[in-house]
Amino acid sequence: MRRLLTVLALTLLALAPARAEETLRVGDQRGNARALMEAAGVLDGLTYRLEWSEFPAAAPLLEALNAGVIDAGGVGDAPFTFAAAAGVPVKAFLAFRNRQDGLAILVRPDSGIRTVPDLQGKRIATNRGSIGHQVVLAALEEAGLPADSVRFTFLPPADAKLALASGSVDAWSTWEPYTSAAELGGLVRVLRDGNGITPGLSYAVASEAALTTKRALLADYAARLARARAWALKDPAPYATAWSRLIGLPEAVPLRWFGRAQYRTVPIDASVIADEQRIIDLYVRAGLIPVSRAPRAEAIVDPGFSEALAAVR
Repeated sequence: MRRLLTVLALTLLALAPARAEETLRVGDQRGNARALMEAAGVLDGLTYRLEWSEFPAAAPLLEALNAGVIDAGGVGDAPFTFAAAAGVPVKAFLAFRNRQDGLAILVRPDSGIRTVPDLQGKRIATNRGSIGHQVVLAALEEAGLPADSVRFTFLPPADAKLALASGSVDAWSTWEPYTSAAELGGLVRVLRDGNGITPGLSYAVASEAALTTKRALLADYAARLARARAWALKDPAPYATAWSRLIGLPEAVPLRWFGRAQYRTVPIDASVIADEQRIIDLYVRAGLIPVSRAPRAEAIVDPGFSEALAAVR
């Protein structure tokens, strides 16, 4: 027995360095999760290495995940849906709901466009497959207009902002922090935000490979991220300070963004799955996702991380 215990102890010691070297590679957008978790102080005591990669938007983050460069990341519901429909092996394992003031169709302050029907025939800049794309489609449906009643110009946010300022497009549909920065700069007027027409969902997502091989790490990361979200919901100011320092934008931008968004973590339950299915159906109706490629919402989520969230709540 003593010999068996000695062998077991030596085996555990041999395995310890390998476990300590485990790495979870997480993609972040504009310092979002990283700034939040660092400001909230939830990264102490990690038993694995957390490796961050920064991306300007969800599309390149999801491309990196598809290529196996990262294991997980945070994205909006729209790009996640497009990626899943395109066959990217990704699933959502944690969900967040927020108000949609910062997801908005923007026009110049002096624009004659006053209502969504005024957009007919106009040029709108946004990222293809982004939540900006989503809110335009939802706003058109609300107004009883077809998806092809506007002309899309697909541009990344920085280029779209310049296109709107120069007059080469009539509107810009975007998200935070771009909306708050443009509003505070007096550069835009909100024509329609996403409240009431989009579900206000975003996700922590992971590759199917990571969900199998790094599940314990993802569960720990999910619990820490949920704790950080709960901390920021009580007082967004410290998070805004950390985010501003990391990204280099004035604190007024994240204060406006976080204060009105009111991000809260929710389990992937029946209501989240139903809202995700509505997003899929919206894109099918708009002709952006072929019926043959449209996934079922329950097939692209992993509800098995509810225990990590329950421990936080």
